[in-house]
Amino acid sequence: MIIIRGGLLIALSIAACQGSVAQAALEKTTISYRTIDGQPILADVYRPKGDRKVPVIVWLHGGALIMGNREAIVPQILPLAEARNYAVVSFDYRLAPETKLPAIMSDIEAAFRWLAGDGAKRFGIDVGRMVVAGNSAGGYLTLATGYRVTPKPKALVALYGYGRLNADWYAKPILYAEYNKRQISLAEAAQQTDGSAISDSKKRKGDGGSIYLAYRQAGSWPQNVSGFELSTLRENIAPFEPARNVTRDFPPTLLIHGTEDHDVPHEESANMATEFSRNGVPFILKSIEKGGHGFGGGNQEQIDDAYRTMDAFIARYLEPQRQPPRPRLRKMLGRRQLAYRRSSSACDA
Repeated sequence: MIIIRGGLLIALSIAACQGSVAQAALEKTTISYRTIDGQPILADVYRPKGDRKVPVIVWLHGGALIMGNREAIVPQILPLAEARNYAVVSFDYRLAPETKLPAIMSDIEAAFRWLAGDGAKRFGIDVGRMVVAGNSAGGYLTLATGYRVTPKPKALVALYGYGRLNADWYAKPILYAEYNKRQISLAEAAQQTDGSAISDSKKRKGDGGSIYLAYRQAGSWPQNVSGFELSTLRENIAPFEPARNVTRDFPPTLLIHGTEDHDVPHEESANMATEFSRNGVPFILKSIEKGGHGFGGGNQEQIDDAYRTMDAFIARYLEPQRQPPRPRLRKMLGRRQLAYRRSSSACDA
């Protein structure tokens, strides 16, 4: 699905992520959770067979709020859900620049209202045992659910996410060479869309990657995605920035981030960790030495350890009375995750 690994756009990741999802041995249902102006906004629900109520992992995809769709799930999530009998719900949401940040966030809030109501009833989901996870922009949205949605998640997992939208890394031109191989003007970016609202970047008539690069080269992502005027941007964007909305009621959070991430700097997770410490919020920060966006180039032992931590963290909050996984379950998770990695090598966005 999307798109950035080591700062380079990887179009092939769309097909790879779709392949990993298709192989999941969970029952999958695609459903519309909201309709806006006649456009259905979709969710994929994966759940174990049977009638009993199950815990749920909600997945929010990455893509700078510009690219991607619900099929881009990192390859560790579905095997974990399958092994532990969790449901997974992966949501589409409308994308920028055709839809601006307040309306995008309204989709996320509506998604959780649907999940707590009709979704829970239809699919036998226990929303009292819910963890939200996401990568990159999905990591940002994951952090936003910590204070914006009802019901409140039990815990959050943000993979190379961010808590600030108007910080220098997004609001000033990006200088890394891999982002400047070809200059893309804002006028060219505007030609990539006819303005029609979409919730799946495959349905955009032009290239979302070009839109994203133009915004990063110009340092104009915050105003172009939010729709707020530059003169009032700081004030108007504040309610959408997790780093400025942490309180002691924020859910426990696992942050995983590469130290050499050129797309979303490691300091974004470190800054969230500082806010959590200041407010007494339980958190874990796992840093991947030399890891880029999606952990490419990072220390493999640290990457493996981070994902083991993620498995245990999710289980802790979805099954608080359960003992640590038995060796047989650990082996099962390892085999399934390896199979997903082989079919999906580029899901990071």
